[in-house]
Order: sequence, then structure tokens, then C-alpha cells
Amino acid sequence: MSSTLGQSRLLSLDMFRGLTIAGMILVNDPGSWSHVYAPLRHASWDGCTPTDLVFPFFVFIVGVSMFFSLGKYDHQLNGEALRKIGKRTVLIFLIGLFLTWFPFYQKPFSEYRIMNVLQRIALAYGFGSVIALLVPARALWSVIGGILLFYWGSMWALGSIGDPFSLEGNFARWLDLSIMGPDHLYQGYGIPFDPEGLFHSIPAVATALLGYQTGRLIKSTPERTDLVRYLLIAGTLACGLGLFWDLGFPINKPIWSSSYVVYTAGLAAIVLGLCVQYYDVYGGRIGRTFLEVFGTNALFAYVLHGFIAKISYSLLSWEDADGGSSHPLNWIYQKVFAGLFGDGNFASLLYAICYVLLCWGITYLLYRKRIFVKI
Repeated sequence: MSSTLGQSRLLSLDMFRGLTIAGMILVNDPGSWSHVYAPLRHASWDGCTPTDLVFPFFVFIVGVSMFFSLGKYDHQLNGEALRKIGKRTVLIFLIGLFLTWFPFYQKPFSEYRIMNVLQRIALAYGFGSVIALLVPARALWSVIGGILLFYWGSMWALGSIGDPFSLEGNFARWLDLSIMGPDHLYQGYGIPFDPEGLFHSIPAVATALLGYQTGRLIKSTPERTDLVRYLLIAGTLACGLGLFWDLGFPINKPIWSSSYVVYTAGLAAIVLGLCVQYYDVYGGRIGRTFLEVFGTNALFAYVLHGFIAKISYSLLSWEDADGGSSHPLNWIYQKVFAGLFGDGNFASLLYAICYVLLCWGITYLLYRKRIFVKI
């Protein structure tokens, strides 16, 4: 899966992708989950914090990249394109399963969580790619709108009467329970509910398709100053639409609400526009190498950050003096960061930043050798 990077990449897209991966690692790996600054936490249910932007931004970027990668098939569905899409979808899904289940012996399959971040990305990419190649360009906007309206109507009509968008009463949870069972779902909400579940992967396909349409805009707008203007205008309008839709279908990451799709896609377009302005128009250099390292090896960096943590707390753990469990990363946090700065939000954030730098340093070794892990 290793290859030499081509020379025709869009610099600002790599910068945006690198920023997103760095943010994803930062929010996933605090020194202590008891000490996290509010912007680095997910909203408890409705609402949107900076942390809630990371995942949809990445799915949006996947969609932008889809447009350029599918260009080799002239944006038409054929046997070769279908085989490529199917292979990538299955591989990404299997990598997600591997990362979720590793180191395998801790839980039997009967208690194994099936869906997770990479699994949702795989489904969004797979279904989004097929739709993009099947549907004519002029009709794709209608399909995106139809997906979001269908999801809104289904969640409202099939959820609990009077409270269809709640944690306990949303239809997506009922469907996941019916198909996968409670033991295969995420347990972090106090009840079985998977924020990366099956039914609310449908609007994530729309997120990818919005990215795809953004890729089309990039290709058709060679003048970068015009592209920046279009991205900022479209992003602002999408944010406004998302906020208006929030009145009837709250912006909500766990159920990936339709308003959340539109709102976060708008913000993604704005951030991408700013990246184009700074890196492509101005030729800015600040943060370029740092972001490019992550941006050109995004899948490797994401898997690496989870793999390091899993090895630490699963394979290298020990019983501490108080009879509890500890592991190398926890020991480093307690002895170094909490020891120097106290066990609080600041120390926890410093640890998370250093963890990002650790993952960056390892990824940089591949970058220097011009090795880029691709599927």
C-alpha cells in the first residue's frame, strides 16, 4: 500500500487534511478525560463545539478527494471504477474493525463494537462514490437534498412520539439495536447507542457528496482568488441554512442530523477557502511542513495514534500501588505533566499536544523517505 506521491496534489487540501488529522488526535488523546477544556469536548447532545467539527471535516475532505481520484474514470461508473471503490471501501472498513478489536483477546466477538470512525468513513466513501458516478452532475444537488430530507423525515416520523431526536427515542438507535444488538454498540452514553451507527451513516454520505461537489468547484475554478470567494460565500450560506434548519432538526453530531451536515460542510468550505487563500494565493509557509506531513499520510497518522494508545493500555499495563491499572502513557502523564503542572486541564492539554507531536514525528520519518501509505 506504499507508493511515491504524485506531483499534482492541491496544496491547500493537504493543509486542511493535515489540520483535521492533528485536531482529531488532539481531541482523542487528552492526558486525563477528567480534565479537558470545554472546546475540546463534544457537545453532550444537541449543539456543536470545535471538537464536533473534526469528524465531518474529514468526511468532507474525503469527498473532495473523491472528485479528483474518480476523474480517471471520467466520472462514469464502470467495472474498473466499481472494483476500485469496492476494494477501498472494504479495506478501510476492515482497518477500522482491526483497530477497534485490537488486541483481540480482551473482548469476545459477542461484545465487539462493529461500527466506528473508519467504518463510517468507508461507508460514506463507498456509497458516495457510487452515487456520484451514477447521478448526472446537474442532478447531484437534488440527490444530496433528497438524502437530507429523507433522513430528517424518517427520524421525525419513526422516532419516539414527542421526542424523536433524543438519545433514548431516536430511530437510528432502535435500528442499530434491532440489527446489531446492544452489546455491539458504543456504551459511552450510559445506554447502548452508537454515534457511528448504520442509519445515521446515511447523512454522512451527503457530507461526502458535498465535498465531492466542492472538488468539482475547485476543478472548474482555476483562478484561486475566485475560488476563495466562492468557497467563503457558499460556506457562509450553508452555515446560515444549517442554523435555520436547527430550529426544526437540531444540530447534533451523535445522530449526524441534516442541519449538522449542512452547517459543518459550510464551515469546512470556509476553512478550505482560508487555506487556499493563505497557502495557494499568498504562498504562506507557516505550519506548511507540519500540516503536509499529516495531510499526505492521513490514514497512517490516524491509525498510528490509535495503535500507540491501544498498545500502551492493553499490552503494557500493570497494577499500580493502589491496586488500580496503569500503563506507560498514563505513567508519563502523571509523572511528567501532572507532576510539573498539577492534574488539571492545562497539563492534560500539554500531554495531548505532545502526543500529536509524537505521532507527527513518526509520520515525518515516512514523509522524509517519500513513502505515503495509500489504499
